[in-house]
Amino acid sequence: MFSNLRPTLTLLAAFTIVTGIAYPLAMTEVAGAILPRQAGGSLIVRDGTAIGSSLIGQSFAGAGYFHPRPSAAGNGYDASASSGTNLAPTSAKLADRLKTDAAAYRAAGMTGPIPADAITTSGSGLDPHISPAFAQAQIPAVAKARGLPGTLVRDLVNAHIEGPELGFLGDPRVNVLQLNLALDDAAKSSGATPAAPGTSPAP
Repeated sequence: MFSNLRPTLTLLAAFTIVTGIAYPLAMTEVAGAILPRQAGGSLIVRDGTAIGSSLIGQSFAGAGYFHPRPSAAGNGYDASASSGTNLAPTSAKLADRLKTDAAAYRAAGMTGPIPADAITTSGSGLDPHISPAFAQAQIPAVAKARGLPGTLVRDLVNAHIEGPELGFLGDPRVNVLQLNLALDDAAKSSGATPAAPGTSPAP
């Protein structure tokens, strides 16, 4: 009987070593050599310290920063608990939260239609991007909090709008972390005091 099992066990061990160990290690080395930044997590480094990733969203508190969309991952943008709300469109709990978040933005001075991504969560809860419409809707509040001209902040937003991948995949978007870093740089250049980053969800 063992003679019949031996070829099967040998193949299982061989494929486990090749596809489960050797191949992943080889691809990791190749990726690190060809695309080291992407293979390392697309980290954004300032003054020698990694402050985030362009692929993973994070929370910002206060009117001096552009806010990401709400997150249902843990307490918000918890990379160890990626998740959506899993609430149905007919959920009363979801409807109440949407109304509360929309009211908070209205109280903060947001006018016009509230973009959908301002109050709805993403499926992962870790989305690093917002829509150009959501970024533009936040310009007056951010400019006021920073003491910066609205035209300057608008130019920053327009400069950080990314087009669809390959020109047709996905929608235009704005990376919140990269935009906020550019905002800090602009504030320093103008003599304004950069706002302090926070960890609580927006708004």
